[in-house]
Amino acid sequence: MTDQDITTDFLKRLLANDGDLLAEERLAQIHPSTLTPLLADLAPDEIQRLIDLLFIRHRAAAMLAGLPAELMPQILEAIPDQRLAEVLARLEIDDMLLLVEHLPTERRDGVEELLPPRQRRDLMHAELYPPDSAGRAMVTHFIALQPKMTAQEAIDAIRLEGDSSDAEPHLYVVDESQRLLGVVPIRKLVSNPPQTPVGHLMISESISVSSEADQEEAAQLVARYDLLALPVTDPDDRMVGIITVDDVIDVINEEATEDIYRLAGLSDADRVYTSARVSISKRLPWMIVNLGTAFTAASVVGLYESTLDQLVSLAIFLPVVAGIGGNGGIQTLTVITRSIALGEIEFSSGFRAIGKELWVGLVIGSVAGILAGFVAFLWQGNAILGLVLLLSMMITMTMASLLGAAIPLLLKSFGQDPALGAGVLVTFCTDALGFFSFLGIATLLLQKLV
Repeated sequence: MTDQDITTDFLKRLLANDGDLLAEERLAQIHPSTLTPLLADLAPDEIQRLIDLLFIRHRAAAMLAGLPAELMPQILEAIPDQRLAEVLARLEIDDMLLLVEHLPTERRDGVEELLPPRQRRDLMHAELYPPDSAGRAMVTHFIALQPKMTAQEAIDAIRLEGDSSDAEPHLYVVDESQRLLGVVPIRKLVSNPPQTPVGHLMISESISVSSEADQEEAAQLVARYDLLALPVTDPDDRMVGIITVDDVIDVINEEATEDIYRLAGLSDADRVYTSARVSISKRLPWMIVNLGTAFTAASVVGLYESTLDQLVSLAIFLPVVAGIGGNGGIQTLTVITRSIALGEIEFSSGFRAIGKELWVGLVIGSVAGILAGFVAFLWQGNAILGLVLLLSMMITMTMASLLGAAIPLLLKSFGQDPALGAGVLVTFCTDALGFFSFLGIATLLLQKLV
């Protein structure tokens, strides 16, 4: 049976088996990430037994570290304090901090007291950093070398690490005050004479990030410079940790999820395992806002009620204009929001992007308008109606592209998240503009249309 074939029923039968050795050996063959999504359907006693069996093989920590945030309170509640503390002690500080944050305050203090002194001290120190900062995402274990050390001494330092840490050895050169001086690739240590000083082998122009910086900034640096790990320094430039590639992947997933959710008017706390009550409370406010903007856009149609009374066929094409404009605006909004999130564009360079999107919107609107106008002419036998549709779609698509580019840039310049509410604003504006342009032009040409 492969990991993909593991089901909740199979796991329940395995945990119900009286032979601990059989269950332990079978679980040892299953990757912890495969078990994670199955925990939601287990009873508390089954969760506790699963943790105990995995703990023997040093696999419980890996499974808990991969838990979805919305499942953590439920799963952690089923684990006794002592066992939870033992599992937490096997985690890197960033994963330990993530799990501890989902414990109730009264229980959290008790579990922290059961941690070994070093892990408890590291945890207390990590909690001082701002939420979503590089300091929260870093691991504090790294190999630090002195510039006067020889290549052989550096290799001996790696050997001393042995299997004491799961972190890969990233070699950093620091001075007596722990200030970062540079990075030494391992290949240079083994390819140079043993007595070569580390200071001669290091790359002094190393990239680092402040522990107070946003974790998204750290992820951008790792992606931009193709780093395996990024040094983290305190305000005095002393090295305090590293952010590794696996941490960056977690940050990118988290930030991408947040942006996608906000574009859709969702809270990032609303996930597949979130309770229906929480999902309703998160979605309903935005849905009410959407309802208000929809009625506002509909009121534009009401301004042209007399025009629609004289030519009812105009109503057939209202969804076409609004739909094309809305899609165009969201496409532009997605491109610009992504560029802002990845640091590819700022407000100062945004005018070039806006100009490009205006041209794209005009061309696409013209092509779509010609096609739509031709269909309208064949369908209704009215060439003027086709012309109205063409002009309206050109205007709507051009303005949709303008708004899709300008709104996130404006939000960013005001210090707001460009994804927050931008989708609602763009959709409302494109709908209202689409109705206004189509019915407005139709009103001006009403005599020829009729």
